Amino acid sequence: MRRWPYTFAVFLSAAVGITTIVASHILDLPIRDPDGFLGPAYVRLPLIVAMFFAAGIIPSAIKRGGWAPIKASIRQTIKDDWTLKRLTYVSVGLGSFYVCYISYRNLKSFLPVIREGTLEDSWMLRLDHFLMFGNYPADLLQDVLGTGIAAHILSTFYISYLMLTPVTLGALLVWGKDLSLGAWYATSLSLNWVLGVVSYYAVPTLGPAFAQPQSFLELPETGVSALQNSLARARFDVLADPWASERIHGIAGFASLHVSVVVTACLFFERVGMKAVIRIAAWAFLVFTILATIYFGWHYIVDDVAGALIGWFSVVVGAWATGNRGRRRQRRKERHKGTEPSAAPNN
Repeated sequence: MRRWPYTFAVFLSAAVGITTIVASHILDLPIRDPDGFLGPAYVRLPLIVAMFFAAGIIPSAIKRGGWAPIKASIRQTIKDDWTLKRLTYVSVGLGSFYVCYISYRNLKSFLPVIREGTLEDSWMLRLDHFLMFGNYPADLLQDVLGTGIAAHILSTFYISYLMLTPVTLGALLVWGKDLSLGAWYATSLSLNWVLGVVSYYAVPTLGPAFAQPQSFLELPETGVSALQNSLARARFDVLADPWASERIHGIAGFASLHVSVVVTACLFFERVGMKAVIRIAAWAFLVFTILATIYFGWHYIVDDVAGALIGWFSVVVGAWATGNRGRRRQRRKERHKGTEPSAAPNN
């Protein structure tokens, strides 16, 4: 099954895609493509890939033939570097990720219809209060960090996550010479969406900001507050009439997919031996992301812990499914022997 690195991702996307279609049919709810500030996902993802494609092709073409015969150099570069196999890998990686992401967003939107009335926020709040020795985590963070510049800094990190996933995936799929690495990352990210939506149904919660909003009234207006208000309006609209609403419900607490996806990126970068500056930046981004999830009341403490476990599990399974298991151990052996780490086969 693992002879082709995308076998698992294709089966996974097919399974979750079919599940979404069946659920949509049973509930009589439409499947929607969630919009972002760059338009629908089917526009955003190809656009990002096209940008990385141009950023990779044009400099190579200029280096090959200079500025004068740029068109001919671009054609020759594409002919030499972009085989049918490589184009297929990029397309399948993008397609499987897209199907899993769209299925995740729609199954998350169906949550109020299927499991409304079974929210677990009350005991999650008590657990947070217990773990912080009689305090709420958000209150502690706001007391320590303040509710001024810290709110805007953490908001910037939290909102920037929205582009982290497609940008890093696009870079690895397009620029990566080892095609199995792109498959590994795409598979791991796809697993995040699937396991994330499973966790939403297993333990349905809203998160502190929506279950106990009085704890967050002193926070200033930021990109996060605007996003939370938008999600709250969408939730009220969906709850009023799920079959008439044109919005997608997007509120779910357990587990934190922000944390899981960033943990996936951090662990993946470590295992494939990315440059130190990239690895350090990723881990720093994770710290700010975790702080933001608690500070703004997106998640409870256990949500972040569960998200970290999902991220770790996704990387491990992704490595196994794409034939990359033991890569870090191989790199260590090669460094110990004093040789340069060799690239894995392109599969």
